[in-house]
Amino acid sequence: MRNHKPLVSIGLAVFNGEKYLEQAINSILSQTFTNFELVICDNNSSDRTEIICHQYAAKDPRIRYHRNPTNIGGVNNENRTFELSKGKYFRLMAHDDLLAPTLIEKSVAILEENPKIILCYSDIIIIDSEGKQQDVIKLRVGTEGKPYQRFRRLATKEHRCEATYALVRADILAQVDPQRNYSDSDRTFLSELGLYGKFYQIDEPLFYKRYHQERSIEVYGDRYKRMAWFDPKIDENKLPYSCYFMYWRQVFHFISIVNRAPINLKNKILCYFHILTWSTKSRKKLITETLFLINKNPLINIPFSRIKLISSSNYRL
Repeated sequence: MRNHKPLVSIGLAVFNGEKYLEQAINSILSQTFTNFELVICDNNSSDRTEIICHQYAAKDPRIRYHRNPTNIGGVNNENRTFELSKGKYFRLMAHDDLLAPTLIEKSVAILEENPKIILCYSDIIIIDSEGKQQDVIKLRVGTEGKPYQRFRRLATKEHRCEATYALVRADILAQVDPQRNYSDSDRTFLSELGLYGKFYQIDEPLFYKRYHQERSIEVYGDRYKRMAWFDPKIDENKLPYSCYFMYWRQVFHFISIVNRAPINLKNKILCYFHILTWSTKSRKKLITETLFLINKNPLINIPFSRIKLISSSNYRL
């Protein structure tokens, strides 16, 4: 069984996840679709995560447990789950989320029957720390017909990158950039996937996304401080110089993915136009980062909360 090549790989990235980890694993093992492997990447947890993973791996040969010798950062750990996977299809999983029993079965059916669909996800139930339902998300993104339309929609802030947690064709994932080490790179990641094919959203809530105060986006607050989640060596209260250029980094990454996308010139031009529009809407933040870059006395040692836009608007980073 250990040498069996599964149809589906589920990559579960975890760091100190003992509170919710067993619930997450149980929801995976309860899937009606059984031809899968569960690849768990433990980012050198210091709680009971390792013990829990070993207990489950000993009971089910579909589980492969990998523990990083050091904390390699949140996104690197997520990417590692894909690197270790073997399946035709891949799905990323957070240690605090839950899957309905039929999610994988229904997602596989969509991808098997529709070769042009590259990614399948479902409506999403938002739950709190206690598992109580808070909301249902039905927003459709990435389902548009033309590449530039998908890019335009996926690059916007109107969604929270829910489609990152979807069943995706592994051969397509291997062609695009993995998520990179900057805040909001999951949005760029999805935008690139949209250039390779259409997404499909199942009109049924089969995925439970948990929102709670221990999530990294809640712990670190803004996209600059959140760099401490990407790189554990970073002190969120004394960010290195390179951390202050999130928006410029994303602009150039958008340009890069459009440059190499397998789409025609018309679609590329329309994508470039949207990058210009995106940049215009983000101009205050881009100006702030530019002023920081050209400042003769870099603000590296000033507490992050005091860094402000040098303008009459007194805009905070």
